Amino acid sequence: MDGNAEKPADEWGHFGRPLFDDPTARRLSRVGVVDVGSNSVRLVVFDGAARSPAYFYNEKIMCALGAGLSDTGRLNPQGRIRALAAIKRFVLLAEGMGINPLSAVATAAVREASDGQDFQDDVLRETGLHLWVIDGEEEARLSAQGVLLGWPEANGMICDIGGSSMELAEIGDGKVGRRLTSPLGPLKLRDVAGGKKGLKAHIARIITGLHDRIPREHMRLFLVGGSWRAIARLDMERRGYPLLVLHEYRMTTRSVMDTIKWIAENDPDDLRSRTGTSSERMALVPLACMVLRQLIRTFKPKEIAISSYGIREGMLYEQMPERLRQRDPLIEACRFAEAKDARMPGMGKALYSFLLPLYKSARPERLRLVKAACLLHDVSWRAHPDYRAEVCFDNATRANLGGLTHRERAFMGLALLHRYKNSRTGSRFEPVVAMLPPKDVIDAEVLGKAMRFGSMLSLDGPGALAELRYFPQKKLLQLILSKKAEGLFGEVAVARFNSLAQSLGCATTVRISA
Repeated sequence: MDGNAEKPADEWGHFGRPLFDDPTARRLSRVGVVDVGSNSVRLVVFDGAARSPAYFYNEKIMCALGAGLSDTGRLNPQGRIRALAAIKRFVLLAEGMGINPLSAVATAAVREASDGQDFQDDVLRETGLHLWVIDGEEEARLSAQGVLLGWPEANGMICDIGGSSMELAEIGDGKVGRRLTSPLGPLKLRDVAGGKKGLKAHIARIITGLHDRIPREHMRLFLVGGSWRAIARLDMERRGYPLLVLHEYRMTTRSVMDTIKWIAENDPDDLRSRTGTSSERMALVPLACMVLRQLIRTFKPKEIAISSYGIREGMLYEQMPERLRQRDPLIEACRFAEAKDARMPGMGKALYSFLLPLYKSARPERLRLVKAACLLHDVSWRAHPDYRAEVCFDNATRANLGGLTHRERAFMGLALLHRYKNSRTGSRFEPVVAMLPPKDVIDAEVLGKAMRFGSMLSLDGPGALAELRYFPQKKLLQLILSKKAEGLFGEVAVARFNSLAQSLGCATTVRISA
């Protein structure tokens, strides 16, 4: 029985009840999903925080099951052989990991092919795995749920492109709205007659029809799918973008149009080698570019965001109780990291409480980052001391964290760097730090130095031994120490306290309480 079950909600403090004390969350701690798409077959095993899972295992085979489907009406014979072999391997891997049962979903190619049922029967007979073949609207719903897994507040429209189909779905207020499917996958577009002119007309006609049914404009467009991610990676290359994390990468419509033109003007093999894109994926990029150009012209989105979460993550979201869906994916991932890797799990909460006087007027989105940074402030302690600041920066900016924009990644990375190091001058991180406005750079430095100082007052957390008081109008930072803590305020702690005050532009006073 959960010993914490009857504790009042308001006693959990700033962070709420630990998700990992909940048995229903623990049951989601390792989930395996097989996704049989028109272009690829993939096994993903999610592990860790149920609300913001890490990828314990991730393997993809490019089978092109849907290649030639428009002409033959059947699955690609060679792709079928490769897909069955991949699924056999995935089932054995899952058995070795103790995952039972696997969830398995098949999309456009299997549902449309005349031999799709035969393929399902082969998979069941040879692996014991039942393929759940979903229709296009269900595919759209699951993909939209994947976006909500990482962005609970997401509002706009998702567009998921696969090999043989493209789905649209509205999202907002944590819900999935209208959903549509279309035959605009690159594998299917290869078979359209009439040359480039005919292909453009075909794409325009279908997208106009989609817009007639969901007449949304000037919203945020969330792109899901490998072809979109390949275009986004090329956009990064063209721009010289310093943070190569595709999830939550934002693009303007102008930037996307410039990148589509740039792709057409450059050698595909050169672009492929520069970005690490597979030859199979690169071959589909020009067709995906044609679709994306028409999407932008028709729906006129105000912003475009890339989601690395899609149908597989949507299947995980499907299994979550509603109360888990409402939790913040960033905070839950950071709490899990602290519980797993910190020297003193639980200190992040105490450190946050200690630093809270510095953030009396902070907006909720800033307080959220302060919470996350406090939870992560000590998870990299096993790194070599000479490189701990670098590891902290990399952990924040490159880790698989949902609900975090690229600027927020840079902010947290810089704060955690300053948790271990005063100066960042000449570091390899300067291009990423340059993404931040000057005020955010100062604020991140203040947060880092505050964590650096606060962590010195007690391994269990500073709250019981000391109190910070901040008077921004008076430009005064006050420290109140208990008698017991007086001995902890040694010369290194004094230096760190003064460094924090200097970053705030404040004078200091220290008082010993009775």
